[in-house]
Amino acid sequence: MKQEPIINPYIAIGIGVLSVSTSAILVKLSTAPAPVIATYRLLFTTLLMLPFILLYFRDDFKKIHKKDMLFCLFSGIFLALHFILWFESLNYTSVASSVVLVALQPIFAFVGTYIFFKEKLSLKAFIGGALAIGGSILISWGDFRISGMALFGDLLALLGAAAVTVYYLFGQTVRKQLHLMTYTFLVYGMATGTLFIYDLTLDYSLGPYSTENWVYFLLLAIFPTLLGHTIFNWALKYVSTNVVSMSILGEPIGASILAYFILSESVRIEQMSGGAIILFGIYIFLKRKKKTQPITGKGVKNNV
Repeated sequence: MKQEPIINPYIAIGIGVLSVSTSAILVKLSTAPAPVIATYRLLFTTLLMLPFILLYFRDDFKKIHKKDMLFCLFSGIFLALHFILWFESLNYTSVASSVVLVALQPIFAFVGTYIFFKEKLSLKAFIGGALAIGGSILISWGDFRISGMALFGDLLALLGAAAVTVYYLFGQTVRKQLHLMTYTFLVYGMATGTLFIYDLTLDYSLGPYSTENWVYFLLLAIFPTLLGHTIFNWALKYVSTNVVSMSILGEPIGASILAYFILSESVRIEQMSGGAIILFGIYIFLKRKKKTQPITGKGVKNNV
């Protein structure tokens, strides 16, 4: 018997995109080093989940296969690497450029899902993906600088996109075996451990920090992580990594709007035009997806 999702995965992914749009803003507002921000973000997320794990899911850990545990470990390591690279990029380039480059993960996802899951793109899905990626590039066209620190920040963001795609690819495999809470708790916990090792190895100070910074750490745990990444992990049981990656291309729109109001970063005509193109591209991609793939508890494994 097929397990139906409690909510349409595409609606859930939309909520997730709105939530992750706050991430870059909160990182920019914090004065703590990038790896420390990432560490406390995931530590607070793990601690917030702990009571529910102890009450309802502790027996699940006895049933986990070694292979799934290993995949969770790799997933956590690449999630930690993603946060380190992306948060650090925000110290060198603008919110728009950084978020846009991180959101280009579908380029890596298309390759990864083809190699590991044999997923093929239909023509309409390819056109939708190309439009969304083109819109992302247009958003920050005037912000790219092919020299100096901005280029370094852009490179870090692009590497962050590659890392988060690997994280989702491991998750696509494991999420079909483990409950959402069990999987995310393991991954966030392993990512937290990875980040602590990284901080201590490179001598980053874990405190003290101002009250404002602690508030930002907590908000990062609640919104972009619990209401963002966790929703994406839930959706991976019903849709492909490609769908999640494509949908996240909507993040630059929300992040650019928030950056305008909170950080006083200007919104250019390229960003507004690019945002419209991104939404149109995502619409084409996901509409084609709905037509070709029914949403079932077994996930999506073939044509996108």
